[in-house]
Amino acid sequence: MKHIANPWIQSLGTYEPGRPIEEVARDLGFEDIEEIVKVASNENVLGPSPRAVAAMVKAATKMHLYPDGGAFYLRRALAGKLGVPMDEILVGNGSNEIIELLGHVFLQKGANIVMADRAFVVYKLVAAAMQADTIGVPMKDFTHDLDAMLTAITPATRIVFISNPNNPTGTMVDEAALDRFMARVPDHVVVALDEAYIELLPPERQPDTLKYVREGRHVYVLRTFSKTYGLAGLRVGYAVAPKHGIELLHRVRQPFNVNAMAQEAARAALEDDEYVERTRQMVREGLAQLEQAFGEMGLDYVPSVANFILVKVGRGRDAFEALQRRKVIVRPMDGYVLPEYVRVTVGRKKENEHFLRALKAVLAERGAA
Repeated sequence: MKHIANPWIQSLGTYEPGRPIEEVARDLGFEDIEEIVKVASNENVLGPSPRAVAAMVKAATKMHLYPDGGAFYLRRALAGKLGVPMDEILVGNGSNEIIELLGHVFLQKGANIVMADRAFVVYKLVAAAMQADTIGVPMKDFTHDLDAMLTAITPATRIVFISNPNNPTGTMVDEAALDRFMARVPDHVVVALDEAYIELLPPERQPDTLKYVREGRHVYVLRTFSKTYGLAGLRVGYAVAPKHGIELLHRVRQPFNVNAMAQEAARAALEDDEYVERTRQMVREGLAQLEQAFGEMGLDYVPSVANFILVKVGRGRDAFEALQRRKVIVRPMDGYVLPEYVRVTVGRKKENEHFLRALKAVLAERGAA
């Protein structure tokens, strides 16, 4: 069917997701998947919020019914939590769907997006699918260079993507820097603030980006239940934007885009403050544990504020494959033009120790070779 497909489809890249545990076990002949430690996809190793699990069990008996197409009760809960009107919230099949919806609304051939050169690669993939160009702006010390991103904006720019905290570097820009950027961004540009990891930070360290929505700026704040709330398998995220911006997304959104179980689980998880605090504590302790070990091993790393960390191991793809043979799954970073690095999800003490033992063995083997 290639000869009847849109011609630009052939040149599109594809996203390389973290490998599922079951797939690695099959490929390497491991029978006990419980022995495999996956620290590749920035998942919450605590599992889902217990309240979310209870809500899923309760919802299971109603899976013969279509979900609420407008996610009314989840949007109402979010509105109460965030202090914004319900009509300024759109719920999506993960925040990834919302990134795609932004592409449908704002991008076309001849348009472009601006993003950091080592930010979430899906921004670039969505732009390419819409035949738009991508302007990748070099980072400064693995962090968004907002001044350079402003300079990179052209009359054809339609979206600037800012991943904050940034995946895969784990760095973030503060509220003052965002304020300076938002004060200077041109009116023909929409700013997408991707805050997939923001709830991992204590509230006092979270920039108040919702004020840009309240001010009616051309902004979309994107968040997800996949990371902090441990619901990656359900695929539920949301956007907060001025009402007219949300209405545009609704015009290209598919009906029933978020399943009923996901909506109920997300609503319950939103109320589980104790679980969120346990997650934050685990991340704080895990980052300290990994950073101390990397320092003792003489490895360079990028200090992170999220639930993952970049560490420089040299020949990252080789390290990734060698670690898999030792039942540890990390994420190679050659797709982000960081071939000497791997990205490691922060786990509990036992997962971190398992990874560190395996890494030391891999590096020792490499040194002896």
